[in-house]
Amino acid sequence: MRAPSLVLGGLLAGVLAGASAHAQSMPYQATGDDAVSGDQDADARDKGGLHGGHSARVGGSSARTTIRPYIEASQNLLAQITPGNDVLTYTTLAAGVDATLAGRRTQGQVSVRYEHRFVEKGRVGDTNTISGMARVSHQIVPRTLSIDVGALAARTRLEANGSTSLNPYSPNDSVSQIYSVYAAPQLTTHVGDVGVNASYMAGYSKLDQKNGYRPAADGTRVDVFDHSIMQSAQVSAGVKPGVILPVGLTASAGWDREDISNLDQRIDDKRVGLRATLPVSRTVQLVGDVGWEHIRVSSRDALRGPDGVTPVIGRDGRYVTNKSAPRQIAYDSDGLTWDVGVMWRPSRRTSLSAFVGRRYDSTTYFGSFSYAPNTRSAFSLSVYDGISGFGSGLDNALRGVPTDFTAMPNLGGGGFSGCGLGAAGGGCVNGALSSVNSSVFRARGVNATYGFAMGRLRLAVGAGYAHRRFIAAPGTVLGVANGTVDQNWYVDAGVSAPIDRESSFSVAVFDTWYDSGTSTLGRTNAYGGYASYFRRLADRLTATASVGIDGVSRQLTADQLEVTGLLGLRYTL
Repeated sequence: MRAPSLVLGGLLAGVLAGASAHAQSMPYQATGDDAVSGDQDADARDKGGLHGGHSARVGGSSARTTIRPYIEASQNLLAQITPGNDVLTYTTLAAGVDATLAGRRTQGQVSVRYEHRFVEKGRVGDTNTISGMARVSHQIVPRTLSIDVGALAARTRLEANGSTSLNPYSPNDSVSQIYSVYAAPQLTTHVGDVGVNASYMAGYSKLDQKNGYRPAADGTRVDVFDHSIMQSAQVSAGVKPGVILPVGLTASAGWDREDISNLDQRIDDKRVGLRATLPVSRTVQLVGDVGWEHIRVSSRDALRGPDGVTPVIGRDGRYVTNKSAPRQIAYDSDGLTWDVGVMWRPSRRTSLSAFVGRRYDSTTYFGSFSYAPNTRSAFSLSVYDGISGFGSGLDNALRGVPTDFTAMPNLGGGGFSGCGLGAAGGGCVNGALSSVNSSVFRARGVNATYGFAMGRLRLAVGAGYAHRRFIAAPGTVLGVANGTVDQNWYVDAGVSAPIDRESSFSVAVFDTWYDSGTSTLGRTNAYGGYASYFRRLADRLTATASVGIDGVSRQLTADQLEVTGLLGLRYTL
């Protein structure tokens, strides 16, 4: 196992120590008396990031702490329809654990799976993969000191234009592993009438490739992300409306930084501000914020070859950084920022925030809406705008997945779709994972999720749009990407239900469109669908049969389409 795998495994093992749970099924679904309703939660979205909220239980049953480790074996078939007609067969042996943490001070979900694929027929080698997601919140000192942690491991297919698709079925050489972990302690206290909040977040993300990335046949090269470390610190002090003035006042300061290994790219963002809050009714508040911000994006250039012009490419397929070269500025903004908006919360099950302002030398929009009219359904929508790299974008998206998530499974690939739904909403990491271009970017987009449960019937949908405008220093090898735009649209949907006390079915579909402004290879469209049947053979033994399709449509290169089949057994320990 490589280092990122050990980091992820260590974090998940630490989370599970002394606690246990049941979370998503990947790819098996409980049947009969083992079927349980999914855990649900919503996280509030504000301009500074994604923050955890309350927890609830869908279907009216109380949450409980359990643990379900399992082992499984399956026989897999993959038949290529285009561009060739290869047939691949392999056996998968897997071990994993699904967990729900529902203690007095700890809430969370953990689902992690390790598998080894033994290829029997085909032109690829054996593979090892880890997939899973964890979101846990723990109250160290109730109502005062807490810590929020998260982890993600995902198998992705990397396209020549830099786009990716989650958990492809085929274990071929274009498949890479992505890992991300973060921890975020938070302090909430009072000094007299003044409320004081402080938080810190540190995260690490890594793209681990079996083989080095190579440019397309036309010479197009996308510098693929390697790894990054992100940090974020916030502190604020304020008083509620009516304590000193009719309006509430909060002074704040913050610092964000991401260090990206590719060409020593760095984002450094410092800001201070004052926010005023005016209640206009029991459920509505008007909010205004004014502040100062300095954000700088910088990097170094690549090492050049003997001719002094050609950049040097390392064995991993990435540019080699010239450590002796001076740091060059790609973006530098220093000045006044402001925003105004409204917050509406008529009940614990409905909330809305909408803001417009000035940031990054242009107009900015952000906000969120969540609606959970009952314990059976929940809808959430978030609009975001910010400057980040791949790693910090992924960490923030992961933090937006609720701590009581029930993940939508990707049944064919043995992983998950990237979306997790909770009682009052949900979150998706699909947009953050759509491109692995190493360049810093300004990201604007929208994510939406909807979940519905009636009895043991489950319906889940996640969709979103991401717009990235890349930022790079002119004159460097990344300079050609400066100002270019990538766009991504995605939709994931799944439905599952019992057939009788001993059997159930599940259907999952996904579609992702990616339009690259960086690569001349243009658009790609990754899509797929899987249908599975599950039957309980004994108290802890479940059998499954699954069929599906997995395809990629490319604008300028050959399309790919495969049909898949799986027969397997899972034993829950």
